[in-house]
Amino acid sequence: MKTVLCYGDSLTWGYDAAGLARHAFEDRWPSVLQAELGGTARVIPEGLNGRTTAFDDDLADCDRNGARTLPTILATHAPLDLIILLLGTNDMKSFICGRAIGARQGMGRLVDIVRSLVYPMAAEAPKVLLVSPPPIRETANVNFAAMYEGATTESRKLAPFYAALAAETNCSFFDAGTVAQATPLDGIHLDADNTRRIGVALAPIVRDMLEL
Repeated sequence: MKTVLCYGDSLTWGYDAAGLARHAFEDRWPSVLQAELGGTARVIPEGLNGRTTAFDDDLADCDRNGARTLPTILATHAPLDLIILLLGTNDMKSFICGRAIGARQGMGRLVDIVRSLVYPMAAEAPKVLLVSPPPIRETANVNFAAMYEGATTESRKLAPFYAALAAETNCSFFDAGTVAQATPLDGIHLDADNTRRIGVALAPIVRDMLEL
């Protein structure tokens, strides 16, 4: 059986903006992906609210720097056949980075880590699928609007930046914004239907990459 690691932020964790809670397990996109793949693969969800690609958030209560925590997580779950990286939304916070090019560079760093890590038992590095998050939307939520000032424009640059990075690094790419959109409740997160759509859309890509 193949093993897939889903490395992401609150979009992977399943943050529900409507209930200020977590989506039901079966509605989170890694769970949907697992169901779509049937018994051909094991899908490991590794989502953390607030996780960035490679930037520190000194206001957070735990380490949100995706580049710093990735090696440990890769070694923990090795051997892996595929890692799906869906990050970049939190990089758009004005006090974190605020620029799409910063998220692009951060994703490049994550790819380097995946490729260069010395894996347990001489396991091979997994294949990599880069996923750009749905663009950030305007919202009446004043806190999120302030945190993500200017991000509605910057976040739309993520998909072309990630697509170019994937081509440069021989990774696969998918634009989640083609199948899902953020809720206007906070302009960032996904309702249950939109997070399910990502899992469904990724299934044929994963099957092709893993030759399932």
